[in-house]
Parts: sequence; structure tokens; C-alpha cells
Amino acid sequence: MFEQIFQAVGEVNQVYTLVDFYTYIKGMEYLICVGFFIAFHSFYKHVINPEEKDSAR
Repeated sequence: MFEQIFQAVGEVNQVYTLVDFYTYIKGMEYLICVGFFIAFHSFYKHVINPEEKDSAR
């Protein structure tokens, strides 16, 4: 399953209708959004570290 996903990430698909194009682009947008949310969560945990706030008091 993951192997198919990783192979399809960089693959250029030929689409014939507007609906196929929209479906393909929507799928890519969802993957970008999931990646952004994971990166933001990691960045937020790195910037806002509760242990540093407690030790500064």
C-alpha cells in the first residue's frame, strides 16, 4: 500500500476530463495540507516548549 503511494507521488498523470483533473489536484492538495499540519505541529512543539517556561520562573 505505502509502496504504491510513494511511487504515485512524483508520477505525472494524464487526465482527459476536467473532473479527472479536479480530482487529481484535490488529492494533491489534501496531501500538502496533511504535510503542513504535521510540520506545523512539530514546529510548534519545538518553539513552545513547556519545560523551558517552568524553569524560567
